[in-house]
Amino acid sequence: MIAEIVRSPREIRRARYLGITYLLLAAFVLWVFGIGSIGEGTAEFGMARPIDTFNWIPNLPVPAAAFGIGVAVALAALGGVQLFRGFGRWQNRVLALSFVLFVFAFLAWAAAGKSFNLVGMLRTAVERSTPITFGALAGMLGERVAVINIAIEGQLLAGAFAGALVASITGNAWPGVAAAIGIGLLLGWVLAVLAIRYRVDQIIIGVVINIFVLGLTSFLTIRILAVNPHLNRGIKLSSWRIPGLGDIPVIGPIFFDQTIFVYASLILVALLAYTLFRTRWGLQARAVGEHPRAADTVGINVYRYRYFNVLLGGAVAGFGGAYFTIGTVGRFDENMTTGRGFIALAAMIFGRWHPVGALSAALIFGFADALAGKLGILQTGIPSEFLLMAPYIATLVVVTGIVGKARPPAADGQVYVKE
Repeated sequence: MIAEIVRSPREIRRARYLGITYLLLAAFVLWVFGIGSIGEGTAEFGMARPIDTFNWIPNLPVPAAAFGIGVAVALAALGGVQLFRGFGRWQNRVLALSFVLFVFAFLAWAAAGKSFNLVGMLRTAVERSTPITFGALAGMLGERVAVINIAIEGQLLAGAFAGALVASITGNAWPGVAAAIGIGLLLGWVLAVLAIRYRVDQIIIGVVINIFVLGLTSFLTIRILAVNPHLNRGIKLSSWRIPGLGDIPVIGPIFFDQTIFVYASLILVALLAYTLFRTRWGLQARAVGEHPRAADTVGINVYRYRYFNVLLGGAVAGFGGAYFTIGTVGRFDENMTTGRGFIALAAMIFGRWHPVGALSAALIFGFADALAGKLGILQTGIPSEFLLMAPYIATLVVVTGIVGKARPPAADGQVYVKE
């Protein structure tokens, strides 16, 4: 006999709210994207770029009105099942599927009667997600050993500034990358010493570091870079197409024709996913984050793990900051990270402190960012200010708990004093 799964009142309420949300989305999609697209024509989704080796692939035609109506029917069906039965452990996957359906219905409506390069936008989404991925991994490394890193924004900004400055001085991008990693490591050391040795409130330390870096880089930009253009010359790393893989239709340009920063983020996610959950180091690090006292009693050096992870997280964030300058435009602009460090914290929570989850969340935020830029070109009539809000709206949706309650490491943010 199979035991019936008993759901808590909180889970029942969340399932009910999700079901109602699906039904409301279905009504919205039907009225705006379905009926509202009748007579607007067909959206042409480009499946290749002119520079791709497979640029002969034809565009994918999508009837905007019919597709919107179909998505509305699918969302209504999902809402009905969610209300009367639920999806159990598939609930978050169904939520992700509904999000994808809604987005593509929106794209079909926005591009009705026009051509829209889907591959180019997805490639941009992967690029825009890269610094968020590095920031989320930096935060996860700290919180896995119970040290909260609010200073990700400052570490990204400092890495961007140091990378641009050193690359301009040396005339080579790679010393700039090394400088970005070094400044991130330095800020990680400041956070570690104040939080672990001197037991200062970790939230306050992070806020102070963010404000300090923002003020310092703004001052140096005005006083030094603005009057010495040769120190901000726009040196950057170009993209590198991986032979063979970069020629795969659709997937190749998105994942295998990118800069070293994108490849490094994917490799780092895989490496951390393995080491955190398949090695002794990962087991002990997670033990420090869950129950440091018990970890100490079995001989695990709690302080050593906390120092190591926070320093490593700082280096990762500094490297991610170099993406903003060396990985894209090459030059530094004041406050050019524009809150990506805080979005990275939301991605870490959305990803449930797991490297793969953090990458998935970062891709969502990167997609929202790329979508905002593309919609401005399509001239949908949506105010540009609202489009610029898209990544931050996605952040608010995540932190409100619509994807479920995420449990941080049990000792997260708690000071540890060895007896």
